[in-house]
Amino acid sequence: MYKYALLSKSLSAVRSPLAGLLRFESISTKIKLRNCSFPARTLTQTLCLHTHTQNLSSYHPTQSQQREMKYVLVTGGVVSGLGKGVTASSIGVVLKACGLRVTSIKIDPYLNTDAGTMSPFEHGEVFVLDDGGEVDLDLGNYERFLDVTLTKDNNITTGKIFQSVIEKERRGDYLGKTVQVVPHITDAIKDWIESVSAIPVDGKDGPADVCVIELGGTVGDIESMPFIEALRQLSFSVGQDNFCLIHVSLIPVLGVVGEQKTKPTQHSVRELRALGLTPHLLACRSAQPLLENTKEKLSQFCHVPAANILNIHDVPNIWHVPLLLRNQNAHDAILKQLNLLSIAMPPALQDWTMMAETYDNLTNSVRIAMVGKYVGLTDSYLSVVKALLHACIACSLKPLIDWIAASDLEEDSAESTPEAHAAAWETLKNASCILIPGGFGDRGVRGMILASKYARENNIPYLGICLGMQIAVIEFARSVLGLERADSNEFDTNTPDPVVIFMPEGSRTHMGSTMRLGSRRTLFQTPDCITAKLYGNTQYVEERHRHRYEVNPEVIKVLEEKGLKFVGKDETGKRMEVLFSIHLVSFF
Repeated sequence: MYKYALLSKSLSAVRSPLAGLLRFESISTKIKLRNCSFPARTLTQTLCLHTHTQNLSSYHPTQSQQREMKYVLVTGGVVSGLGKGVTASSIGVVLKACGLRVTSIKIDPYLNTDAGTMSPFEHGEVFVLDDGGEVDLDLGNYERFLDVTLTKDNNITTGKIFQSVIEKERRGDYLGKTVQVVPHITDAIKDWIESVSAIPVDGKDGPADVCVIELGGTVGDIESMPFIEALRQLSFSVGQDNFCLIHVSLIPVLGVVGEQKTKPTQHSVRELRALGLTPHLLACRSAQPLLENTKEKLSQFCHVPAANILNIHDVPNIWHVPLLLRNQNAHDAILKQLNLLSIAMPPALQDWTMMAETYDNLTNSVRIAMVGKYVGLTDSYLSVVKALLHACIACSLKPLIDWIAASDLEEDSAESTPEAHAAAWETLKNASCILIPGGFGDRGVRGMILASKYARENNIPYLGICLGMQIAVIEFARSVLGLERADSNEFDTNTPDPVVIFMPEGSRTHMGSTMRLGSRRTLFQTPDCITAKLYGNTQYVEERHRHRYEVNPEVIKVLEEKGLKFVGKDETGKRMEVLFSIHLVSFF
């Protein structure tokens, strides 16, 4: 279940499905969201993106394509959650605006092979790539900011590295040597970085000019030590002119004193230097702009020129971050370190500036009820939130998202938590539109069905993602077909009317990488249907998927006879992708 649809990698694409929703179409709308990205491209380019991606094992640049790669490493200190992903993405934006080609790598030191089996409460949403990779949500930031199409190999984990080394050992590739963290693990990390950085991700031939690497976690974490050592070795092997280290740290202000404290950053830099890496730039996170004496103190104790101390203070929206970096001449410092000043041009960020300022100047808003399972951590639905943000801007609206725990809508909660139950329903009824995102498991499903029924019966615009489509089918079967026990096999294995079933090709024993994953083509059965018009393509659309359940083919006929039309199907014609009725447009 839970097919990811990627809402757009651009601003223009969100003018289709989501903009239709936010303009209060007379139908309830359910559309697969695409992981939205900026800057804008044409609608057809965005929704039918065919940017070629290649696996690490299959891409081999020709001799003419091989060149010296420049690396920008972004590390973090003091605490996690400082915004290293946004900082790394923004650095890429500024370098790209200077005329350079940029690619990105995210290093996650956890032992999981990928993010596919991780709870959204643990690590936020699982971002799905064209090649089916289930990766960290920061890769979504990279794709949205840089307008690139990454591969699963652009996300390096400890699990992947250890697995590759153990496989080599089992094959006898090490010729009887004792396999150790140094050099075998560190060599595997370096080889992976150098190979992945050569894969083109922007649709052009040849490798990029600069590879931005984000190291997850904070300096000093035990699990990141092999990566720190590998990156130290990489900086030495590629040379000073090809390596730039940017350390993101926190400058807190104690409420009682009111002074910007530099000691946490000093200790973080000291720890980093003790491990053999010296930062060339500091990116300091703070609530308010840094004072000059704070910069001078950081420069003195961290051995970084004051001009290379960047301040990323709180801003109205994250699109201001590249502008902050540009205004502080971060690009000059990075280009100088990488010896690229002679080939780079001044950063052209006019469109980006317009985007940030447009959002700041919006006055009208729209209330959107987000009925989900993981609303306790909004990062669980990060791509959905970004998609709504882009769509609202395209419609000159500010999104006001009301988070509703689906379980609070259920009848049981009226007795156990009456106040939460009443507040949830009041919020739902005050919203201009309703959105049900994806998820796993039966918790909150009854509340989602009630929300779907309310939207259908009251003609409220409704947007659903994967689980939302299944909920719509279940609710329609129960309310319109009279099948009171209609359900999904995921929620009730003994239901007499399974309208949503487990896909035959799925695995019931292994969870990781066993779903229907990656970019898939949906063919429109009716060229003039509303969905085709929203996408701006009368024939098909390419969308990313992540699900293991589908609408039961045996109930399609009876559903369509009662008014539910499946206007989008896969290339075999057997798997339902898009449904439509008088009140519904829905995508699996």
